[in-house]
Order: sequence, then C-alpha cells, then structure tokens
Amino acid sequence: MAVQPVNVTPILEVAWRKFAQYDDTSVKRTASFTRLRRWILIFGVLATLLSILTTIYPAGFYPLGLFALKILLVASPIIASVLAAIGNEYYSTGDWLVARAGAEEILRDMYLYRTILKGNPKRREWLERRLGRVQRAVFRGMNGELVMETFKGNVPPKPRFNPAEPGNDNGFDDLTGDEYFNYRLRNELQWHEKKIIGKQKERFRLQVSIYISGALGAIIAAIATFGEAASNIAIWVALTASLTSAFSVWQQLKNLEQVVRNYSKVIMELGIISDHWKNLEAEERTQSEVNRMVQSTENILWSRNVEYIKAMQEALRDSSLDKEAELINNVIAEQREADARFRQALTDSIVNKTSEELDKVTADLSERFDEILGTLAEEASSDVVQAELAAMREAIQEFSEKIAQKFGLSNSLDAIKEDYKDVAVGGETPRGVLNDLLARFPKTEEVKG
Repeated sequence: MAVQPVNVTPILEVAWRKFAQYDDTSVKRTASFTRLRRWILIFGVLATLLSILTTIYPAGFYPLGLFALKILLVASPIIASVLAAIGNEYYSTGDWLVARAGAEEILRDMYLYRTILKGNPKRREWLERRLGRVQRAVFRGMNGELVMETFKGNVPPKPRFNPAEPGNDNGFDDLTGDEYFNYRLRNELQWHEKKIIGKQKERFRLQVSIYISGALGAIIAAIATFGEAASNIAIWVALTASLTSAFSVWQQLKNLEQVVRNYSKVIMELGIISDHWKNLEAEERTQSEVNRMVQSTENILWSRNVEYIKAMQEALRDSSLDKEAELINNVIAEQREADARFRQALTDSIVNKTSEELDKVTADLSERFDEILGTLAEEASSDVVQAELAAMREAIQEFSEKIAQKFGLSNSLDAIKEDYKDVAVGGETPRGVLNDLLARFPKTEEVKG
C-alpha cells in the first residue's frame, strides 16, 4: 500500500523538531542520571563489602590479595563520592524534567492546532507564540544554560511516532474526531496500561528485595548472638543493612508508588473519555464533542505530566546526593586515617627493618674483616710462610744468575763496574766517556723497540 504524500506545514515542522529536541534531551539525560545514581549505590554497597572482607581476611593468606582489597576499599568510596559530586553539579536542577515538560507542552499544542483550531486563520500565529513561550520557559528552567544537541532525524520522531506505517498519524494533517481518538487518546491509554504493569512489577521486586535483605540481617544477627563464631558472622549485618538502604533509596528515587498512582488516575480518566466517545452515535460525534474530547484528554495528559514532574522534583529534594554520599564520605575519612596509619606503620617498619639489617650486615662484615686480618697476620708470621718466602727469594736469585750467565752478562758487567766505579754518570758526564761506557755493554740479539 502506497504511502500518501504529506503536506508539511512549516510551523508544524518547526514544532515537531523542537519537540524532538526536547524529548531526545530528556530521554538521554534521564538515562544518564539514572545510571549515575545506580553506580553511587553500587559503590556504596561495594565499600561495605570490601571493608568486611578486609576485616576477616585470613592472616598470612596471600598478602597480595589483602593489599588489593585495601586498594579497592580506598578507591570505591572515593569513586562514589566523585560521582555524587558530579551529580550535584550537573543534575541537581533536574533539567531533564524541564525538557520533558517543554516537549509535552509542545505536543499538546500541536494536537490542539490540528483539532480544535483547524480552519482557524490565526492558529499559525497562535502556535508560533506558544512555541516562543515554551522555549523561554525551558531556558529559564535550565538556569539560562540551553545546552542541547540539535535533532537531525526525521519528524515526527521514531519510535514514539512512526508515520511510515499505514494507518498511523503522519504528524501534519488535520485530524477528525475518530483520528484523534485512534492516534492520541487510545495510544496514550494503551501506553499507560502497559507501562503501569512494568512499574508495578518493579515496585514489587524492590519491596521484596528490601524485605529479604532486612530479614537476612535479622537472621545473621540472631545466629551471631547464639553462635560460637559471633564476631565473624555479625559483621555481615553491615552488608545487609547497606543493601536494604540501597534498595530503599532506589525505590525513593524512582518514586514508583506515586508514579503508579498517577498512571492509575490517567488510565481511569482516559478510560471514561474513551467510553463516552465509543458510546456516541455517528451523528452525535459533532465538532463540539470532538473539542470536548480533545480538551479533556490534553488536560488529563498535561496534569499527569505536571504531577510526574512535581513528584520527581520532590524525590530529588528528599533523596539528596549529599545525603547518599554522607556514609561514603565517613568511610572515606575513616579510611584516610587508617591509610595514613598504615603508611606510617609501613614506613616505620621499613626503616626499622632496614636499620636492623644494616647493623647486622655491618657487624658481620667487621667481624669477617677482623677475622681475615687476624688470619693473614697469623699466617704471615708462621714458620711455614717464612720458609716459603725464603725459598721464593732464593729461586728468583738463582734464576737471575742463570739468565746472566746464559747471555754472558755477569763477567762483563763486573768488569764495567770495576773500571767505571769512580765515574759519576749524569748530565755533566762527557760524551766520549758515555760512548765508551755504552760500547762496553755486551750486545744481545733481542729486537729493539
């Protein structure tokens, strides 16, 4: 089935793009904020678990494992505190709620433009003024910092709207009563009916988790009271208490109870309007009835949006990131003191051990040196060593005489010594005397140089 061409109205094109920008910003910022809060709670519970594991770690069992646990224990609360600081800095204003309010208000105005105001020559100016008003309100709500990515996709945006499918709202044509009922009222009713089931299941899971962790803590406390290994068991109560607190904070953050009530009211009111429209005969579905249905539906949906924003803002105020980080900050402070004591003890231990080892090595070396010196002196003065030294001197003298006799040097040298005993050899000796002296020395066959 071919898709009919859409007559794109410029003002609706602008409105849809502005709606898509606010809607996309709200979805992304909400997801980012939710992840941030989840990680803060996870690191809070992790810090408690690591503290317990560090306390009960067996002595002498893989020292590197204990060191790693201490490193993680120091890091986890620090990371949680940094995340809490980031949350306070960039999410405390609830700007995603402001963007959500702007998107829903623009969506309401577009449906009013296409239904109640269709055929009105001034509706384009009306929608333009409304868009300006919404944008200024969003700007003020975000404290003058309108940091948003420009929406570059097709409008109406998917997956919330899919005009490519036959029978779906294309987002630009004027709507009849039946079209508004199908595209807006019934879709919103079905969306809320599906959504409330998921919210109720999530609330039930959180409540069960809170009950289980609380009961588990009570059981551990009872076992520790009457058991033998009380100290090692009782410490786990801290972990169950941390889990219970984390689940409670998460439930408060999601504000599921208020959301379920809000959605229930919307389902009831939209159901009443839907039943009334279905009960009308074809000739009774006049423009007045259409206007009444549109106005009632949009008022209910806008009231739901206002209630949701108010409830979430209250949840943000009641569940401050500073309060969540209070326990974490205490853990950090205690851990810093413990870490400082640990580093000082480690330094003292290293210095003392090094000093002891140096003293020991110095004493050993001194004793060894004295021992060696004493041995050498004793051995040098012994008869055996003295006899060996005398034998060595005789051997050297005998060897020198043999060499001299071999080369005929001994007699010649004695004669030269006798003839020139009165001659002083020096710088004043005549050249002729020196030449005669040198000529008297016996020649050898050794190569000079």
